[in-house]
Parts: sequence; structure tokens; C-alpha cells
Amino acid sequence: MIKYLRAILFPFAILYGIVVFVRNKLYDWGIFKSRQFDIPVICVGNLAVGGSGKTPVTEYLVRLLSTYKVAILSRGYGRETKGFVLADDTATAKSIGDEPLQYYQKYPEVTVAVCEDRITGIERLKEAHDLIILDDAFQHRKVKPGYSILLFEFEKMRRAQWLLPSGNLREPFSGYKRAQQILITKSPETVSLRDKERINARFSRFPAKDIAYASIEYHALQPVYRTGKAINMPSKSAETTVFLLTGIANTKPLLQYLEGQYKQVVQHRYPDHHKFSLGELSALRKAFEAHQDTEKLILTTEKDAQRLLDASIKDLLLNLPVFFLPIKVDIHAGDQHHFNQEILDYVSRHTRNRSIH
Repeated sequence: MIKYLRAILFPFAILYGIVVFVRNKLYDWGIFKSRQFDIPVICVGNLAVGGSGKTPVTEYLVRLLSTYKVAILSRGYGRETKGFVLADDTATAKSIGDEPLQYYQKYPEVTVAVCEDRITGIERLKEAHDLIILDDAFQHRKVKPGYSILLFEFEKMRRAQWLLPSGNLREPFSGYKRAQQILITKSPETVSLRDKERINARFSRFPAKDIAYASIEYHALQPVYRTGKAINMPSKSAETTVFLLTGIANTKPLLQYLEGQYKQVVQHRYPDHHKFSLGELSALRKAFEAHQDTEKLILTTEKDAQRLLDASIKDLLLNLPVFFLPIKVDIHAGDQHHFNQEILDYVSRHTRNRSIH
């Protein structure tokens, strides 16, 4: 079915590809202007729509660059506000988006802002910060980052990828040439030499030393709601049933992990950045309460948890065992030093930071 649908949409993908190709060339030739800034600007992006792991990679950079005053600038996908918004203690997923809210709550020392116009956002942030991380801005050609990290999912690199609307590529694959480093995310802990050679060969004009591989590192479950009461943390158990609530682009790696840890995983799956309705969460609660197992819990992702903090939703789920599963990106040992050093060198070389660091 997907094969036939892709064939039907292929002419539209060709038209889309031509438009994107011409747009990129106009930027490359300087006919459309890109703006550079006198401050390190690191872009974390991808060529595909959603699901490549930009959030944990952005968090990795925050930890790597912790000696600098860092600002994260995002579009704030899914928010109900417009323009430049600086995250503060009143911020919600509705006001700044789920991922920026996650950054703000986890890294209070970092400035988090959202703005659909990245030039305006950088202008507002540049004087008070040493560097700016742009979350998901690789196609925002009005800004020319000093350093771009482009992410690709391991599994998707093992098969052909197609342009929208036939596939999920936002621009032709050749766009990778604008990046300084490529990171293959959600890789197995050990990548075979054959897989590496096959994947690296797809980046024929890119140095192999600048292609790194990373896996997902799962951490202990955390409660979504902190009520001050003692919480019995669930253990990984072959006797526990998990009700998995997600609004992310790709649930496959998470599902594979959970199915290896728990008795059963009951999915309540929605599209990326989905705004959970009270009806949907009421259905989840009913299904959870009606399930015969005594050992059971509701689990979501850290990003999705941000959208469960709304007062009305919290009232509905507060007395249930609702947890999120934190993740980190684990860059493979053979690639980590070079990956880190290239980024640190880029930031330290910048004239504004030489006398400080």
C-alpha cells in the first residue's frame, strides 16, 4: 500500500524537490541573503521530518559546553504564542513548546527562548551569551550557522529515502554537504564495519572522521507529577504491564527497549507533538484501571511529559503511577573525542571568547 501511495505522490515529490533545490541554490549563490553573527552559532538539525534525536543531542551540547553562557533558541513547535518568548517559571508547553520547556526545566543555568524568526531571536540573545544553539534550524537558510551538526537515524540510513510527500525528506539528500559533522543516531551499541562502510559511502563528499555514531542511553524512570508524597519507583519486571503514551515521530527504538524489560506494552500512540485531549487521556485512564494486572504503570517520554503538566490533565492523572523515561545520547567511544573536540575548538576559536576561555 505504501509503495503504491509513494508512486502516486512521486510527481509531487519531484516538483517539491525542484522548488527546494532552486531555493537552496539561490542561498548558495548569495541571491537570497544569509546572515552570519559574531557569536558561535551551532545548529542541530536533520534532513528528515522529526524523530532523529535532536533533543538529546542539544542536551549533550549543553553539558559539553557548560563552561560557557549558553542560550538555546527554538522555533517552539506546537506553541500557542507568536514572536520571541523567553522561558521563565510561568512557561508551559502551550507558551513555548514541549522541547523548550524540557530544556528550561532540566538546565536552569541555560537561557531558553523561542522565536519563529531565528534572526530576531539571535539578535535578542547574542549580547548576553557566549554561544547560541539552534534547535532544528538546518533548513532556516536566512541564518548561516558557524557550525552545523546533521542527524540521521541509523535504521533509515539502511534504506532508500524519499522527498516529501512521497517520503520524509525535507530537502534533497545532498544537503548534507552544508554540515560540519554528521551524527548517525539510534545506532546499535556496536555497529558492524560493513554497516559503517555502507552508510559512510552515502556521504561520498564528507570526511569519514566527521561522521560519528551514537546510541540511546536509557535512564531510571522518573515520576511526571511530584506531589511531595513518597513514590514507589517501579523496577524493570517481567510481571509489569506498561501503558505507553507517546506523541513522538518514531516509537520503534523505545518500544523495542520496553518489550525487552516488561511483560507487556500497551500502546496509546499519537503523532509527533500531539496535544493530548481530555477524552484521549480519559480513555487511557479507563483502559489502565480496567486492566486485570496488579503490577502496571503508565509511561511516557520526557518530551511528552511536558504536555501532561496542564492543570486539567494533571487532575485527571495525578493519582495514577505516571512516569517518564529519560534518555541521553551516547556517542560511541571511538567517535566521541573527535566529535567533542571539533565543537569545542569551533567555540574557543571564536574571537569573542578567546580572552575568556
